[in-house]
Amino acid sequence: MDNINIRTNKINNLINNLKINKMSKVKTNDTKVLKSKRFVVRLSLVGKNQLIEFTNKKGKTYTYNHDKVYSIMKENLESLDCFKKYKSYTASNNIPKVLRDKELV
Repeated sequence: MDNINIRTNKINNLINNLKINKMSKVKTNDTKVLKSKRFVVRLSLVGKNQLIEFTNKKGKTYTYNHDKVYSIMKENLESLDCFKKYKSYTASNNIPKVLRDKELV
């Protein structure tokens, strides 16, 4: 039984490390900024006032406050099947049109 628990813990740690490595945290001015290769809105980040820095495939960088983005997109997100199922929305090429003329930090 102990061997099974040890193996399960090791597998869970590996899975958690994979999830963490998708985004890296960088501390600037006492604020942690998540750096990402894609625009992301996650239900798990709501309420954490998280700053995210997203660099698209063309090399353009956007920085946004996750909570501000979520509040602007909330109605649209809740109607998306992907957000209902995975509690996450991502885009790799650009930020959504609804956010392009908004103050996001």
